[in-house]
Order: sequence, then structure tokens, then C-alpha cells
Amino acid sequence: MNHFKQIAAALESRGLDAMLLSCEANRFYASGFHSSGTDGMALVTRKKNYYFTDSRYTEAAGRAVQDAELREVGPGKGYSTRLKEAIEEQSIEKMGFEDAYMTVQDYKTCRKALPCQLVPAAELLSELRRVKDREELEIMTATQRIAERALEDILKEIRPGVTEREIAARLQYLMLHYGAENMSFDPIVVSGPNGSLPHGVPSEKEIRYGEFVTMDFGCIYRGYCSDMTRTVAVGSATEEMRTVYETVLTAQQAGIAAARAGVTGKEVDAAAREVIEAAGYGKYFGHGFGHGVGVEIHEAPTASSANDRPLPAGAVISAEPGIYLPGKLGVRIEDVIAITEDGCENLTRAPKELLIL
Repeated sequence: MNHFKQIAAALESRGLDAMLLSCEANRFYASGFHSSGTDGMALVTRKKNYYFTDSRYTEAAGRAVQDAELREVGPGKGYSTRLKEAIEEQSIEKMGFEDAYMTVQDYKTCRKALPCQLVPAAELLSELRRVKDREELEIMTATQRIAERALEDILKEIRPGVTEREIAARLQYLMLHYGAENMSFDPIVVSGPNGSLPHGVPSEKEIRYGEFVTMDFGCIYRGYCSDMTRTVAVGSATEEMRTVYETVLTAQQAGIAAARAGVTGKEVDAAAREVIEAAGYGKYFGHGFGHGVGVEIHEAPTASSANDRPLPAGAVISAEPGIYLPGKLGVRIEDVIAITEDGCENLTRAPKELLIL
């Protein structure tokens, strides 16, 4: 799977002859081939596509990259030289570049070496990536299933005496075991008073009877991310714990019910936030309702108070309200949803009722 055609089709409306892709995520989105960091570039023109990389990746790229000419870089034939050749072949005058990613140093190098105008155009890719096609949604659903299989197994291992770090390590192993290529991010596993840290780092703290355990984790499969959070209780749950949990769950359900194409991210966030505020926990919900998920774990669009733009059909966002009582406990519940014209499709199938292990 690649998106060369979609990128090429967007060039004319922006007055561009080509788009240069140096960002790792955008290179993958365009070509379907992953190489690390700065180890590659893609050039999309109105007529032809190019993929540049060095000898470490040439054979692998040759197997994976379709609809583009592969050109190897090396001593005496660096990226600037190869780009210049392609620019002259295609008579490129205006070339978009990823101003949100390219370093100042790389920009200066390109401006000096390349015989064309460089035009800031990072939004071209971010706009395309906002909307997932059917194949992307199928891959993301499969990615989510891998994480859910890991969750099903890890629930059997959570008990008093096991540390947060041990659970985090097992989650990573299980996702890899079930087919993941990598993690979407380092898993968050926090328990008891550590649960009030939304992005807490798993520690050597042992899980105790009567505590919440919050697990936020995801994996990468075929280049796309999954993301989910579940909070479970160990042994028992106090009335306060139950109240907080049910408030978060009700808020999540309200946000999901509000999500549909044409509704702004701010409106979706507000639907969930109103539930938490009405329950008296408003000041303990400090982050947004959700963020876009795709090739990267955080991408456009967002479902937050800062997003006044309508959500498009095909967008995939997280649905993750939370309540965090400092030094006491925290609850977050997270699904991933795909926006449709008349609502949304929940890609997450894992149960959400309060589970007491």
C-alpha cells in the first residue's frame, strides 16, 4: 500500500510541481516502506515518483516500494545530488517541503544545492493523513486486535506483589508475540497513587490489594499504531473508586456519542467534559478527549478544546477521558474510533465495565 497518487493529486491545488518527503512517518505514508530516521527521502511529482536511500536499504526498498523509481545514494552521489538530478529531469520549479519537520540546517543545504523554489507545505501531508482509507482502517483494526489479545492475557497476571514494570514488560512481549512490529509508545502502567500521573512511568512499585491499575499501551503493525487504556481494580474497589470509574466511563460514552463527521473536535471534547464537570471532577481532567492515531501515535485531528475544525469522515481518534486525584488514584478509559458521516465506528472491542481482579 502506498499513497503516491493521493499526494500527486494534491500538488496542483497548492501550486506545487513536487513534494519532498524527508520525515520518517511521511516517507512511510507515501511509499509503504519504513526506514529509520533520516535514512531515506521520497520525491513526488505530478508525473513520476522517486525514492532515495543508501545501500543498507536498497534491496529491501526494491522489494517494497512500488510506483516509484528507486535511486541509491552514496559517496559522490548524496541526497542533494540525486534530488537535483530528479528536479532537472522533471523541470520542477516549485517544490514543497515539510517545514514542520525539516531542520534549519537541512533547509539551508537544500536551498543552496537545489535549482528550485522551496515552498513550506507540511500541511499537505497532514491533511491527507487526517482521513484514512478502507485499507488503512482494516490494518488499524488488526493492530488493535493484537493489543487486545495482550490485554486478555495480562489480566491473568495482575495480582498483589507484581510490579508495574513487570506488567509493562509483559505487555510488550505479548504484543510482539501476537504479531506486533514494535510498540506505538512505551507502555504506561501505574497503580494506586501513581495512577494520578496521566503519563506516569512504570516503576518497581508493587501492585497492592484494593488499588486501581491503569494500563495505556499500543503497538505498531504494518506501519500503523493502536492505542488503548484500561483501568482495573485489584481485589476490591471502594465507593469512591467506583464513582470515579463510572464517571469516566459515562464521559467517554458521551464523547463517543457526539463524534461524527462535521462536528468539531471541541464539541466532542465538551460532551465528555460536561459529564466530568457535573460530577464535580472537572479540575481533575486536564487533557483533551482524544488525538488522531495513524502512522504516528499522535497526529491530526484532535478532539480537544483547541480544535474548532470539523472532524472529517475517515478520521481516527482516541476517546480517552480521565480523572486524576493527586496522590490518591486515577482512572482513564481509552478506545479508538473511526469517524463516519452518521456517527463513528469503535475499533476497540475490549470490555469496559469495571473489572475487579
